[in-house]
Amino acid sequence: MDKNATSFIIVNGKGAGNDALRAAVSKLRDEGHSIAVRVTWERGDAGRYVNEALAQDAQTVIAGGGDGTINEIATALALASVEKRPALGILPLGTANDFAASAGIPQEIDPALRLAIAGRACPVDLARVNDNAWFINMATGGFGPRITSETPEKLKAALGSISYFIHGMLRLDTLKPDRCDIRGENFHWQGEALAIGIGNGRQAGGGQALCPQALIDDGLLQLRIFTGEELLPALFNTLTRSDENPNAIDSESAWFEITSPHDIIFNLDGEPLSGRKFRIDVEPGALSCRLPPGCPLLSVR
Repeated sequence: MDKNATSFIIVNGKGAGNDALRAAVSKLRDEGHSIAVRVTWERGDAGRYVNEALAQDAQTVIAGGGDGTINEIATALALASVEKRPALGILPLGTANDFAASAGIPQEIDPALRLAIAGRACPVDLARVNDNAWFINMATGGFGPRITSETPEKLKAALGSISYFIHGMLRLDTLKPDRCDIRGENFHWQGEALAIGIGNGRQAGGGQALCPQALIDDGLLQLRIFTGEELLPALFNTLTRSDENPNAIDSESAWFEITSPHDIIFNLDGEPLSGRKFRIDVEPGALSCRLPPGCPLLSVR
């Protein structure tokens, strides 16, 4: 790899004071790597920094944060021209780090940063939602997004991914299934959905493998619907034993359409999107992402 090629690290503001990250960046700079660091303060910063990286012909843009930070940066990269689009690197600094964990990216900062800068760049798919939103990992609907979006930041900071389960148990009185109609290639289902996962990646909500067979380079999205009337056992099964849930319905398609007679919320890698109709299309090979050897999310490892 050309050490003179600039890598941009865009760090979520919550991780700005990370001493281990500062030490890892200094070490790589001492080895001759050109690394620029930018810290987000408010919404839109990541997109502006991606544009700055494009203007400087950066070879890699590294998302330093959780799934929401990866989503924001991946979206900005997807909007850039193919000719100038740098590779995406991932530095897991969030609470759950679902995409990084399922991709086999090291949780330790030093090896993760080295992978993000010098790892093999692999073509990966993105999913486009209603023409103006994207996700790289997963769209989740039902009680999962409501739990995720409502879990207090202090609880997440103190307990990590288990905080989602605890908060869900505390909010059982407000959680109701969503009435919806879901269509895909050779697939149609209508009914009451307690939870919906549409996966380019495999897990969400702090380690829950909602779409355990998903691959990010096969041009397909995986669907899993959890149905049922008894909310407490469904919540327990979905959050702890999702692969064994007797009320799970699975499908795969290059697209899905979801309609509902009432507003529902889909969580796109941590970013909520509300509406009554969603069209989700996979965009094959939309980005290059630096991933570890043997990455379980790739069809060719």
